[in-house]
Amino acid sequence: MTTIATATPVGASRPWYKLLYIQVLIAILIGVFVGWLWPSLATNDCIKALGDGFIKLIKMVIAPIIFCTVVSGIAHIQDAKKVGRVGVKALVYFEIVSTSALVLGLLVGNLFQIGRGLAVKPDAMAVANYVKQAEASKAVDFILNVIPDTVVGALARGDVLQVLLFAVLFGFSLMALGKRGERLRGMIDDSAHALFGLIAIIMKAAPVGAFGAMAFTIGKFGPAALGNLIGLVALFYATAALFVVLILGLIARFIGFSIFKFIAYIKDELLIVLGTSSSESALPQLMEKLERLGCSKSVVGLVVPTGYSFNLDGTNIYMTLATLFIAQALGVDLTFSQQLTILFVAILTSKGASGVTGAGFITLAATLSVVNPVLVPGMAIVFSIDKFMSEVRALTNIVGNGIAAVFVSWWEGELEHTTLHARLNNDRDSNDVEPRSSAK
Repeated sequence: MTTIATATPVGASRPWYKLLYIQVLIAILIGVFVGWLWPSLATNDCIKALGDGFIKLIKMVIAPIIFCTVVSGIAHIQDAKKVGRVGVKALVYFEIVSTSALVLGLLVGNLFQIGRGLAVKPDAMAVANYVKQAEASKAVDFILNVIPDTVVGALARGDVLQVLLFAVLFGFSLMALGKRGERLRGMIDDSAHALFGLIAIIMKAAPVGAFGAMAFTIGKFGPAALGNLIGLVALFYATAALFVVLILGLIARFIGFSIFKFIAYIKDELLIVLGTSSSESALPQLMEKLERLGCSKSVVGLVVPTGYSFNLDGTNIYMTLATLFIAQALGVDLTFSQQLTILFVAILTSKGASGVTGAGFITLAATLSVVNPVLVPGMAIVFSIDKFMSEVRALTNIVGNGIAAVFVSWWEGELEHTTLHARLNNDRDSNDVEPRSSAK
């Protein structure tokens, strides 16, 4: 695997104002003030286009990057059984951790019944579109939709699961070619590095995109948009933080590192997600950073893209909390069996939901329609504040998928502990790229 060179020597200090996460943070703060003080300016189409344009730039390269990294990772593996083994381990991990997120949401929702006594009248028309999409979603349809009509169509739409399926099959085919496929493997490796170089160029526009997205959000909804629902927002934030620190923190500690150091390591990606409300906007850069952290390339290439559909911890917490909140606000008492139904239904409906704003709301509609159709109109109660919770959903999802890649790499015995601790404990700029082997 070739290497990417940077102009800045490893370990060299850089002015604080040139650090990406500082630029993004400043842009987010400016966006908040502009949206608050000049809402008419912030809701201008040109301001909104700044955030939308940046997300489109990132999405433009997600599909080809996933294709190249997954194909390259599989093609370099000598043992075909390893791919299946890694996939099974990833799915086992996803189900255990995702279920723990759902259970945590149920426990907190029952302990703090903040929906009781809210005098809010639901408007079913406000969420009719989401309910319609949820009713159209079936388990069989989800499975069939993983298979693309055409390969070109899957790449053009940027459907992560469809691209992932084709990449896995193509990777196996390329691996079977042996030496005859060396030239094509080299071309795919070089293409992946070129795409990551393109990402580095696009990331220079991250502060502009974060400013536009945050300014538009605050300008449109405003601080008053939270209203008397601020309790739900605060509870969701606290529960997500508890999940990251407690559950993901214990997993990290079991492997031998601190969850707080890991969060600091991916701070650039977290701030980009915070500004854009989309965890997909940081997917390519997260994959590259995980490889540099010491994770196996093949594991990262399989676990992270799959996790964006099967390991959405933040979405799971949101669904259980929001379901209980809506039931409490409408005065509907859910029995223990109905709450267990929430758990099992949410495990299924959360699959295939991406980190993009609105996906969690659609899965909530699917969950409510199965648990108790009476609750579906109550979705309008949380409709106005869904935007304020989507950021934390995306943040929790990206941290969860990062930890998943590290854990499965450790489980496979392919985690470079020396590199891991060196990266997490030093003060060098995380954007510096060092040579790493691609033989894994």
